[in-house]
Amino acid sequence: GAKALIFPSLYEGFGLPVLEAMSLGVPVITSDCTSMPEVGGDAPLYVDPYDVSSIARAMERLAGDDGLCNCAIQKGLEQANTFSTQRHLTLLKEGYQKAMDVYHG
Repeated sequence: GAKALIFPSLYEGFGLPVLEAMSLGVPVITSDCTSMPEVGGDAPLYVDPYDVSSIARAMERLAGDDGLCNCAIQKGLEQANTFSTQRHLTLLKEGYQKAMDVYHG
């Protein structure tokens, strides 16, 4: 039932809260720095975490625009899927196969 995740992180190793919110269909407002753009892709609204007015503007935009919310939800679900367990296992298997191919040359 959350309207959005507001996560203006100043330091983040990976951005798991952003990924979790997107995978649950929650729009995200997060920092335009650290690992957030890499994790969020084009789904979140990005803000300067040091600029309170930037955060407030993003909150107002999201609260007042259902179309923007729906777009952020859809993009977030798609972006979160790029980090799925199945995709990770597929890429891992492909990597091991390439390594074995090189080893057996």
